[in-house]
Amino acid sequence: MSITRGIRHLATPAWTVSGVFSKEALARIEEAIAATERTHGGEIRFAVEGNLSARELWRGATARDRALEVFAQLGVWDTEANNGVLIYVLWADHDVEIIADRGFNTKVTNEEWSAVCRNMEAHFRAGDPIRAVVEGVHAVGALIARHFPAADRNELPDQPVVL
Repeated sequence: MSITRGIRHLATPAWTVSGVFSKEALARIEEAIAATERTHGGEIRFAVEGNLSARELWRGATARDRALEVFAQLGVWDTEANNGVLIYVLWADHDVEIIADRGFNTKVTNEEWSAVCRNMEAHFRAGDPIRAVVEGVHAVGALIARHFPAADRNELPDQPVVL
């Protein structure tokens, strides 16, 4: 465990996320998810977490590790076409992870998902977290739309999740 990372997580209590992602901001994110899902047949979930627990930090958990856990907890894998995507933000690290279900394995490259993450992280560094997420949702939606045409179903909730 990095001491610097541990201090950053201890100094970023979970409630700080509520200050950044207000009810109005969460509503904008939900609206962006709903709007982009009308253009493709995939499912997008967004989750943000303030920090990792001391136990998770001690075992060396990464944002990617936690994103995989959240992917399962939220049931993002539970879509008919295996085309759910989780956008996960670990606020203390300003780290963005995208976890895509197996329906994307041969369709979207890791580099394409990573480019979306890096763009979002740049907006976080610039102090514009809501723009980061909304643009990230639209970028993920564009990647999904290339492979899964619009479908008249909504298999997962559009509401953002604050962990």
